[in-house]
Parts: sequence; structure tokens; C-alpha cells
Amino acid sequence: MEFVFPPGRPTICGIDHEALRSNLRQIRDKVGSRVKILCMVKANGYGHGAAEISQTLIRAGADAFGVATLEEAVQLREAGIQAPLIVLAGVFPAQLDTFVEYKLTPVVHDLISLKALDRESSRRQVQLKVHLKVDTGMGRLGFLAAEADQWIAAIKQAESLHIQGVFSHFSHAESVQGDYTQKQLEIFKRVLGQLRSAGVIPDLVHLANSAATITLPAAYFDMVRPGLMLYGVYPSPNMKEQINLKPALSWKTKILQLKNVPSGTSVSYGQTYVTERESLIATLPIGYADGYPRFLSNRGEALVRGQRARIAGRVCMDLTMIDVTDIRNVRQGDEVVLLGRQGGAEISADEIAAWANTISYEILTSIGTRVPRIHYNS
Repeated sequence: MEFVFPPGRPTICGIDHEALRSNLRQIRDKVGSRVKILCMVKANGYGHGAAEISQTLIRAGADAFGVATLEEAVQLREAGIQAPLIVLAGVFPAQLDTFVEYKLTPVVHDLISLKALDRESSRRQVQLKVHLKVDTGMGRLGFLAAEADQWIAAIKQAESLHIQGVFSHFSHAESVQGDYTQKQLEIFKRVLGQLRSAGVIPDLVHLANSAATITLPAAYFDMVRPGLMLYGVYPSPNMKEQINLKPALSWKTKILQLKNVPSGTSVSYGQTYVTERESLIATLPIGYADGYPRFLSNRGEALVRGQRARIAGRVCMDLTMIDVTDIRNVRQGDEVVLLGRQGGAEISADEIAAWANTISYEILTSIGTRVPRIHYNS
């Protein structure tokens, strides 16, 4: 089943829920039945629609969900998601009532936050489950591994916090085969030993991102945290040989106008594209306000009738032009694929990211809210 264009501006993303289920099955086969799967659905499910995909993933066997912010977690609760929700990017004491009300699990990264949460939890006479983040070399958030003796002593004094989980974050998202990753893994294991020696025994230990889920079983512990791979995108191309993922998102539009122009015609702002022959230019109802990167100007491509057409000129706020001169029988209203498959041709998130000098994560999460997500096979 393919999705159909709804009425209105025909610039939409289709989200294939069978692809999501297939990717989750692949992850389950990879890690086995005893390892829990924490599905990362932050940033609106990497641009796919967090509430809708979470509903599908929980039915398909997801154990828990990870988000970045309190607001993202509340959205999922209000959409009916009752599974454990872990808020990874920090908690402020003023948010505690909301955490308790919605039964959310905060991540604690430092002693100041830990003591404040313990104090506020004690005052409210509630027991709060938390996950501790250890900085093993990411250099972002987390308790410093080198200072473990100090913060473990403070954790043991907490009266109202239950240390449900302990985790860390790999510095390399695209590959976890290098020496630095092994060093992080060793540091993490050492901190776990210190915690257990002090009598702090977490229920859940987790470290593996998508790349580690695919290639590093030593990092599985009790739970893995797949993100990008859930959506059918590989952390690096060489991982295609190790797991079969299906892209869940396709991004499509339709030709708004076709225009035959003579040689020497300037297309779009700044005269960066001037035709060298009589050309057929198609204007598309999509632009950088939709999250289509302006950096694709004169370098990106789209699919029309199963063939590639180059972007002509600068991507505008609401419109983009492509040169379809060499594609036969193009008509106004024809479907154009920006990301995804058309016939035997395909444009991937990785390819767009390469054109835009960025990463696939940014391409997916930057697709704007004015682009409807059409969910199918759900």
C-alpha cells in the first residue's frame, strides 16, 4: 500500500509503519529477547511523528521510549503512550510536579541537579525513579567518570531517588569500532563496578546507540537505544551488510508549473543558474521554510518519472525549480520525489545530507511542521 496525496498543497511526507515494524523486528533479532529496546523518538520521532510511530512501536514490542525534553514526553503521554518514558536532556527542579504527574523518568547529569531533585522529592514525599548519565568521553552532559568516588558517595545519601538506570553516550555515532569507543566502554564498565561496590545496583544499564546495536554486542547490557536505525537509515553505509533496514519516510511533492524558456534565461534568485539551451523548468511547491535545505541550490536532485532532475538555481523559501529538459513526457501535476523511491530510482537521506554537507539526522529532523505526515500501513 502506498499513501495518496490529500487535498491541499501536495508537499507531504509519507510514513510507512510496516517499515518501522520491520526495523524493530530486525533490532529484536539482533539483540535477542532478554535485552530491552528503548526506542528513541525525540525531535518528533526524528521528523516522522512521535505520537503515531510510538503507538505502532509499542504494539510491535518496544519496551520504552526516549525523548529529549519534558514537553516531548508529555505529548506522548497525552497521546496515550503508557510505556516508560525517559527524558534524556536534563531536568529542572521546577519541572518535578509534571514529571510526577505524568510518571516520567528524568535523567540526572550532575550533583547539583541530583541534590535539588532529592530535596524537592523529599518535600513532596514522593519516590522518583531516575537514570544517571556518566560522561565517559562525550564531553557533553554527565557525571565525570574520573570523579566517580565523589558523586557515588552523594548518590548513596539521596533519600527520595531510586537509581533505576545508569548509562553513557558514545562519542562516535556512525561507527563504534575504533579505539576511542573501546576506551569509553572500558571506562563505563569501571564506573559500573564502582557503583556496585558501593551498593548502588541499577535495574537498567544501557549504552548502545544504533551503530553499537548493529556492530557491538559488548555494549548491549540490559537495554539498547536505537534511534536512526528505527527509521531505516544506516549509521554508515557499510552496515547494510549486517542488517536489513527499510526507510520509513518518503518526501514528495508535485509540479506546480512547467515553463519552456530560451537559452540565457536566469532561474531563481541571484542569477546563479542561467540556461545554456532551450530548457523546460518545473517549479515545485516546496522550499527552505519546509526544511528543504537551501544548501541544495544548484546541487541537489529530485526524481521525476523515475529519472533524476537537477535543482535549478537557489532554493527559495516556498518554491524550488528543477530542470526537466531531458525527461520525456513531463506534465504539470506530475509527482516529484525529494526523498525516497520512484520506479527503480531512489534518493536517500544520506544522499541529501551529502549534497547539503550535513548528516541524515539533520535532514530528517528539519522537515518542517507545515509538511503533513501521512501515516500508512499502521
